[in-house]
Amino acid sequence: MRRRAADYRRPVRRKFSVWIWVLLGLLCIAGFIFLFFLQNQEFKDRVEQPILDQKSGTLQFPHTNQNVTDESANPNSYARQLLEQMTLAKAYIVIAKEHNNHHLAWELTSNIRTCQFLLSKAAMKNTQMTQQEAQPLIKTLSTLIFKAQESHYDIATTIMTMKSHIQALEERANAATIQSTLFGQLASESLPKNLHCLNIKLLSDWLTNNTLHDITNEIKNSPRLLDNNLYHFCVFSDNLLAVSAVVNSTISNTLHPKQIVFHVVTNEANYGAMQAWFATNNFKGCTIEVKKIEDLTWLTSSYSPVVKKLTQPEFRAYYFQGSLDNEPKFGNPKYVSLLNHLRFYIPEIYPHLEKVIFLDDDVIVQKDLTPLFLLDLHGNVNGAVETCLESFHRFYKYLNFSNPVLSSKFDPQACGWAFGLNVFDLVAWRNANVTGVYHFWEEQNSEGMLWKLGTLPPGLLAFYGRTEPLDRRWHVLGLGYDMNIDNRLIESASVVHFNGNLKPWLKFGIGKYKVLWEQYVNRSHPYLFDCVVN
Repeated sequence: MRRRAADYRRPVRRKFSVWIWVLLGLLCIAGFIFLFFLQNQEFKDRVEQPILDQKSGTLQFPHTNQNVTDESANPNSYARQLLEQMTLAKAYIVIAKEHNNHHLAWELTSNIRTCQFLLSKAAMKNTQMTQQEAQPLIKTLSTLIFKAQESHYDIATTIMTMKSHIQALEERANAATIQSTLFGQLASESLPKNLHCLNIKLLSDWLTNNTLHDITNEIKNSPRLLDNNLYHFCVFSDNLLAVSAVVNSTISNTLHPKQIVFHVVTNEANYGAMQAWFATNNFKGCTIEVKKIEDLTWLTSSYSPVVKKLTQPEFRAYYFQGSLDNEPKFGNPKYVSLLNHLRFYIPEIYPHLEKVIFLDDDVIVQKDLTPLFLLDLHGNVNGAVETCLESFHRFYKYLNFSNPVLSSKFDPQACGWAFGLNVFDLVAWRNANVTGVYHFWEEQNSEGMLWKLGTLPPGLLAFYGRTEPLDRRWHVLGLGYDMNIDNRLIESASVVHFNGNLKPWLKFGIGKYKVLWEQYVNRSHPYLFDCVVN
């Protein structure tokens, strides 16, 4: 027999390689494992699914042992179901009332109250809500909601109604916020009764006790007031206890209190009380001079633009008639108090001094400040802590840079700084005529187009390019409004500043910060004790 040609021969059957069989076996094992995992996962999902109760027709969910607060966050809990039904029921109450269906509204309201009672009961006991408690109410609310839907209160009607009510609630919330801010501002401006009582008692002593006048006359003629080898501090305020706390905290944290000289300026109404207080109390040998602003006869409207503005009838009408662009903070009397602007006249008030530290009356000194007198300001006038770690303390937040007078001369992104603790080189101040620069910008702002009110905006302009940044630990701000300041930052601060409405001498001051201020108040003084008790 002839053999076939090579092209027509049957191909030789070859055996599979051992490695191919091994690979196929591994793939089969992996497939079985994968199928087992899927089946297990489906079983778990079925366990978590709600179970239909054939008798009641309601859905039941598996529950774990948790309190009502945790339960309300669980989408499969009875408390969560009740809360969601309450929300929907409240919406239908509004719609039912608008359609004069008062009976349905009453039924929904009654069940909502029952629901609230059950939730509050579970919260007080700190236990989960049981099926026996929740199921009847869930079923009743479901029936009423279905009844409301059957009354043609469709989704579109519900949405439109809820939108209108949300808008009305937002308007009420905004009005309440403005009112709350206004009330807080009014409370912060008020003088507590015990402080008013103290002032009256001290004023009575000042008017009847001639010895106090002899003591104060001796201080007025003291050469220590002009000695530039001593450490000079100045405070301008009409708050007796606040100034006393500033003085007391300063001398309590310095090594040489007898080398400290305090220069205080107040108004005529508080002058006698302040003189009597500082003349009769011991401040460890520190010299304290008290002046009244009425004695600064050179500070007239012809010299000072701010005095001229404050005495103008138009400005008084602008302030007192409430046309302050709905910003309650500008209603604070400090904005129209000349005491607040005296910081720009320190070289004229104390012509013989070369360097002073200016302190606000709402600060507390925690460490020795005398090293600041040795600080090199590098030819600058003002040493201050910058506040531009947050973006809202840049120049453009305080000043109106849409005005070309400002935008052509200043950088809107320039860093702001704070009043409250300032080292002033009065020699450099006089050479640079900073007070004259301040007068120039006050005249430019005669119509309030560059800034509204306050002393910081003109201060930023007057000391622009003349401010030396200080270490942040010298001056920590925000204790009058910020409840979340790092305790380590407060402990490391040389000066803490209660800027804001929550002053430490007010009852609604921030409690954890008030102790920093109260430790420097002489509560053992008989007048103060009597005023607090009675």
